[in-house]
Amino acid sequence: MSSSLAIVGGAPGDVVIVDGVIGAGPPPAGCAVLDASGGFVVPGFIDVQVNGAHGVDLASRPEAIDEVAAVLPRYGVTAFCPTIVTSLPSVVRRALGVSSGGAGAVSLGLHLEGPMLNERRKGAHDARWLQSPSLDVIEGWSRASGVAMVTLAPELPGALEVVRALRARSVVVAAGHTEATEEQFVAGLEAGITAVTHLFNAMRPFGHRVPGPVGVTLARGDVVAGLIVDGVHVAPTAVAAAWMALGPERLMLVTDAVAALGLPAGPVQLGSVAAVAGPAGVRTADGTLAGSTLRMDQAVRNLMAFTGCSLADAVRCASSTPAVLLGDSSRGRLEPGRRGDVVVLSPDGFVVATVVAGEVVWKS
Repeated sequence: MSSSLAIVGGAPGDVVIVDGVIGAGPPPAGCAVLDASGGFVVPGFIDVQVNGAHGVDLASRPEAIDEVAAVLPRYGVTAFCPTIVTSLPSVVRRALGVSSGGAGAVSLGLHLEGPMLNERRKGAHDARWLQSPSLDVIEGWSRASGVAMVTLAPELPGALEVVRALRARSVVVAAGHTEATEEQFVAGLEAGITAVTHLFNAMRPFGHRVPGPVGVTLARGDVVAGLIVDGVHVAPTAVAAAWMALGPERLMLVTDAVAALGLPAGPVQLGSVAAVAGPAGVRTADGTLAGSTLRMDQAVRNLMAFTGCSLADAVRCASSTPAVLLGDSSRGRLEPGRRGDVVVLSPDGFVVATVVAGEVVWKS
């Protein structure tokens, strides 16, 4: 017996989902109805950088991916990449062994942020577990084994060989935590890098004579840039500048959320690193930023506030842009044949309801 849901009354129009897929026809008889009157119906958000939420740190407890998946829909997230920061190899092996499939947001595969990072730009990553790029480090890493994305520093010796190997295994490779020069970053792009992890943060800063990764990303048309739009990681004016250069097809909203998301201010873990969440963000004892408590729906609202962009364009940065980066043609747009992953937003951009594959998984 088929299941069906009609989301009615919202802008830009009604959406009918049958057996988890958006349909082209009228609602079937007996169809369940979700009233979106006065609100906006948009594609589900995709967050490719989620370190944890609601007390769960995925680098400490990768087995708890489903616990994180269960809470993300309240922020409009219908799919995500569980992110493991630089950790012992055994942590990655544990994460690869997790079989997720609970109710809530869908895991699209791991984002391994490290361990092949530049120590000079390590940020809050634990220097003890950093490794030099090699094929041995990435043994067993592939899209088929559950790795969707890897962040590395392309200037490190051996990195370009690793990039080429990962791309051959259908893994998205991003540059991040990097001291790369313009030339080294371009070499990484030519080897197969297609994205930048949290643009501006933990990388060589832009200089008008030494543009580095930031300058190359803003100048070229073939790099997708993740951006943490919380007003803490990147100043609103810098967000606006990135928006002018990148637009909705290349600016990708990410939260970099940690276990403190959804909790009161206080101590939090990011892998083996201790931090504190407070008004100035999530920071280690020396003041280094260690992820965020940013909600994806808040990131969408912030992008509109900082840039003056439309809701439709801000939503693209959280839905179709990450879907295209990951090569996922089933998500990111409200079109017949796509997955029924949908968010209903209030007129001011807050989440009213979240639907995953035609099932209402959260309502305000």
